[in-house]
Amino acid sequence: MLTLLHLLSSIALLVWGTHIVRTGIMRVYGSHLRRLLGHSMANAPMAFTAGIGVTALVQSSNATALLAISFVAQGLMALPTALAIMLGADVGTALMARVLTLDLSWLSPLFTLVGVSLFLSRKQTRAGQLGRVLIGLGLIILALQLIVAAAEPITEARGMRVLFSSLAGDTLLAVVVGALFAVLSYSSLAAVLLTATLASAGLISLPVALGVVIGANVGSGVLAWLNATPQPVPARRVALGNLLYKLAGLVVLPFLPMAVEWMATLGFSAQTQVIAFHLAYNSLRCLVLLPTVGLMARLCERVLTERPLDNGIAQPRHLDPTALDTPSLALANATRETLRIGDLVETMLVHLLEALREDRPEPGEDIRRLDDDVDALYSGVKLYLARMPREDLTEQESRRWAEIIELAINLEQAGDIIEHMLGKVQNLKISKRRSFSDSGLDELGQLHSLLSANLSLGLSVFLSGDSHSARQLLQQKRQFRKRERELAHAHVHRLHQQVVESIETSAAHLELIADMKRLNSLFCSAAYPALEGSGSGKPRVSGESQAVREARIKQQLPPGKPA
Repeated sequence: MLTLLHLLSSIALLVWGTHIVRTGIMRVYGSHLRRLLGHSMANAPMAFTAGIGVTALVQSSNATALLAISFVAQGLMALPTALAIMLGADVGTALMARVLTLDLSWLSPLFTLVGVSLFLSRKQTRAGQLGRVLIGLGLIILALQLIVAAAEPITEARGMRVLFSSLAGDTLLAVVVGALFAVLSYSSLAAVLLTATLASAGLISLPVALGVVIGANVGSGVLAWLNATPQPVPARRVALGNLLYKLAGLVVLPFLPMAVEWMATLGFSAQTQVIAFHLAYNSLRCLVLLPTVGLMARLCERVLTERPLDNGIAQPRHLDPTALDTPSLALANATRETLRIGDLVETMLVHLLEALREDRPEPGEDIRRLDDDVDALYSGVKLYLARMPREDLTEQESRRWAEIIELAINLEQAGDIIEHMLGKVQNLKISKRRSFSDSGLDELGQLHSLLSANLSLGLSVFLSGDSHSARQLLQQKRQFRKRERELAHAHVHRLHQQVVESIETSAAHLELIADMKRLNSLFCSAAYPALEGSGSGKPRVSGESQAVREARIKQQLPPGKPA
């Protein structure tokens, strides 16, 4: 029992090592790898080569599949190009399997020592993440050694020999076992490395090992399909084509006995034979199938037809889940989606002005629909940011994370305020059948114009972080407050003059001005993070109130220009 536990723990260490390498590479070079794939859309051979290179670095064809699927889902890559990348990913996995089975035992302690030193001393830097990669490589090499050591006593057990010998007469069963292990370990590379190690220890025969290797390839295709299931139809087509290409490799099963007989005459070790077969099998299969990517793309498009689905609610466009392993990319995606929320709020302001000046029901319907869109996108951004590993973010990335979520919250609140303002306007015009005076409408229009300008400038400051624009935004916030007080006094003066329309709409008029003041504060809040970053450089204290932040920022403004 203890021996079996050692074997299982060694397998777990192998899987964990491949996971650490993949995530470390993605966090350091994720943006560069995406750029490499994005620039490989000219032709299939170039995409095929890019797939080999990216997979060799991240040591996971599943990670490459997620990248290709996300590109197709966002409309940034054609389906044939993505299929060519997936074929290259299979060859990249085979190449890395060959490298990792070389006699690299002396590298394990070296990689682990250097990796731990870098990771602990510079955890939040690029060097620290490279240390993470070295730790993963050291664990992979160590795990392979432990598997060999743990498998030796198991091979002497008669019961285990009988169990594994039962696979020898059924190649399809060996394929199924390989596919299941690849799915459970979330890595076809780990499955192939384990198979080669067990074959070297004599625990499984060569025919069984080759069947398991073929099954591991099929398992990686099943993994990609499972990952693409929640994605849109174009993304699922990539996974379907990849799976069909994997299944096409099953045509070699009838020829396995001849291949085993020929390989036995070469005199190589069982481990070398398994790894060489894996490399030759994937290389030949992918090179033969590469010219068919166009045909496979058309087949997938016919099998998975895209049905138009429009429930009237906007869906996030930029929140790519595969970018979560690369914090800089994930934050950039969240920024783009938050700016999209800002555009929706800006459109709601335009329709609010129409509702003030006109009696048509259409502006109100548009505002309610847009508020639903704002709520949906806000939920998407919030959940996307919640999935990011905060402990792996640098200080600057953590600050940006907080800025994004704060602006998203403010914009969502702004959408609710605008919809609430619409209710007041419609209640006044429809239920009470009253209208604003010409002067009142003009005053509300002036504030609306200032409000729209501050929203646009606030979004610009959020995107650029420019301190000069941030100071300008706070100056405009002061001007808005001054103008708001002047117009409130002007309204009271009209009440003194007994203007009938002003008297009938007084409560609604003053409430709308107060709501605009709240909106202005929400829009101008983007100035404070920009000025804090350009000021003392001290990070913002979590939970700090808006008033305290404003007080600290006022100390940085020029004399005579309060916020």
